[in-house]
Amino acid sequence: MEPGSGPEDGSEVAREDGEPEVKKRRLLCVEFASVASCDAAVAQCYLAENDWEMERALNSYFEPPLVESASESHRETPSEPETCVDLTNEETTDSSTSKISSSENTQQENGSMFSFITWNIDGLDLNNLQERARGVCSYLALYSPDVVFLQEVIPPYYSYLKKRTSNYEIITGHEEGYFTAIMLKKSRMKLKSQEIIPFPDTKMMRNLLCVHVTKCGGLPNDILDVWEFLGKPKHCQYTWDTQMNSNLGITATCKLRFDRIFFRAAAEEGHIIPRSLDLLGLEKLDCGRFPSDHWGLLCNLDVIL
Repeated sequence: MEPGSGPEDGSEVAREDGEPEVKKRRLLCVEFASVASCDAAVAQCYLAENDWEMERALNSYFEPPLVESASESHRETPSEPETCVDLTNEETTDSSTSKISSSENTQQENGSMFSFITWNIDGLDLNNLQERARGVCSYLALYSPDVVFLQEVIPPYYSYLKKRTSNYEIITGHEEGYFTAIMLKKSRMKLKSQEIIPFPDTKMMRNLLCVHVTKCGGLPNDILDVWEFLGKPKHCQYTWDTQMNSNLGITATCKLRFDRIFFRAAAEEGHIIPRSLDLLGLEKLDCGRFPSDHWGLLCNLDVIL
């Protein structure tokens, strides 16, 4: 039966509007449609098939397309053994950047430099998801950051990352729907503890994922925006730019600095100092789309020993 079919007299509609269960389900449809960027009819179908449980319905909605894409590309099949493939063996598809120099590798290994990437990878966009995931992974292989902060990860994307980043430990903020993830390079970072701070009033399944890897202590209250600290460089001012990025097909020009890095110096003279900031994902993939509708941010910091 199509949504909205059946008796439509005024008394029936009024009675439905007054029923708490009906109102609750309509709100669930609205919330599902908002998260999944689909219409209410699709939302209702998935929710009804999953006993009106939001997380199960979202998981059902997001998982199948990636499996289809994997089979179409012949890169992965369900019968393929669950082996971990070190991501650093993959080649990058980005021709606009050069690989990390040997001196930078030396600095990273001896502890005098620290690097991380933060990126909203837009896992909610299912178009060309497999190829876009490979595109993101190619940047991780290229720069080999110590830590990676990811937003809008979905379960299939998380599974993909686990297979191709065996040199990283991945901590997630959730297991269903969409969530954040923090990746720690095993050779450089040691996980001490983690916690998830829920947002009780969120309607977007959001929370705060905290991972403790070092014991700093003595931190002052001064918190700086790294982009401002580095002199507001123009080349990395906007992380969401619909004029350059066509993934969402938005005709209006929107240039915003959605993705920011905040920095708080250590006590006394400061032992970690931001050195550079660059955008990632600026080149289209073979599918004609960018890895995400957001640019990623690569930040390098000097560690004063």
